[in-house]
Amino acid sequence: MADTKDKLVIIAAGGTGGHMFPARAFADEMRARGWRIGLISDKRGAKYTKDFPADWLEQVQAASPNFRKPWTLPKAAMKINAGINRAKKLMFESRPMLVAGFGGYPAFPALAAARRMNVPIIIHEQNAVLGRVNRRFARQAKLVASGFERLDKLPSWSAHLAVGNPVREAILARRDDPFPSTDDKLTILITGGSQGSKIIGETIPAAIVDHIPPPLQSRLRVIQQVRKEQYAFVGNMYRRAKIEAELSPFFSDMPEKLSQAHLVIARSGAGTVSEIAAVGRPSILIPLAIAMDDHQAANAEALTEIGAADMVLETNLYPQLLGGLITARLQDTDELKQRAAKAKASAKINAAKELADMAERVAEL
Repeated sequence: MADTKDKLVIIAAGGTGGHMFPARAFADEMRARGWRIGLISDKRGAKYTKDFPADWLEQVQAASPNFRKPWTLPKAAMKINAGINRAKKLMFESRPMLVAGFGGYPAFPALAAARRMNVPIIIHEQNAVLGRVNRRFARQAKLVASGFERLDKLPSWSAHLAVGNPVREAILARRDDPFPSTDDKLTILITGGSQGSKIIGETIPAAIVDHIPPPLQSRLRVIQQVRKEQYAFVGNMYRRAKIEAELSPFFSDMPEKLSQAHLVIARSGAGTVSEIAAVGRPSILIPLAIAMDDHQAANAEALTEIGAADMVLETNLYPQLLGGLITARLQDTDELKQRAAKAKASAKINAAKELADMAERVAEL
């Protein structure tokens, strides 16, 4: 192994939290092992780099080609080529031992540059379906690590290892919190994610207010992530029904909120599913219908197949159906606790460590 000053891994990650949060957990682990960290992303990814443990951060040009609009392709190609050339220059100057790709189209330039310069590549795919950029480089990667056992669209002959999704330390710190007492209030945590949350803001309050029996309704405490434009509407619904509710577009203390929940209703993004499992809470998962390759439905199956969660597709998201399901789950507190235990038992809490172990092995080859 090289001296500490020569141990550089470049992380390439897309511009969303779903890509950047696992990348950060991996970076923390590699930094703790004495590695230097370079981060290549785009201007969107820069929003998630506050306190990111990187020695340097580079924003490169990137684009997602839209073949439905062919007139945009030349401009996209110019951006991608500019990004690749910049990444190649960075790698020539910094001599990384490894490039780790975490998906998203802003990762493409760094992975393309690494392939052209014969720098070893590893890939981490957060979802149960391999994303387009990761799919493009999977055959060239020394390892394709994944957040779930299931990994659809993996090219043949690719080396694959399911390590789980690296989860934030603040979430892992809540893993030993006991399941909340069911003697008094029952807390429902509702998160909508950044995409497609309008339907959640409309449907779930209607399900709780109009389709849950009054005796159970009187025991409820709702914590809900709500769009700003829906805040007044949702708040008025809960107030009229005299349901205790805490609403916000964003919760900075999400680990604590997750720990307090008796039931979670959420999208089934990879990070969300992994965090629910890490803390161990029963859930109702609503996959984002427009998600690429329907990967959120595939993610949800990691918990539904072991009896830790229910999945409700957007096509079936009716207040009466959802209200009946919430009622059935909250009225059977013994089964609620069993579902929580199954979720917790399924969690892969050493994902960052296992991924770092494999990264160091690849770098030594």
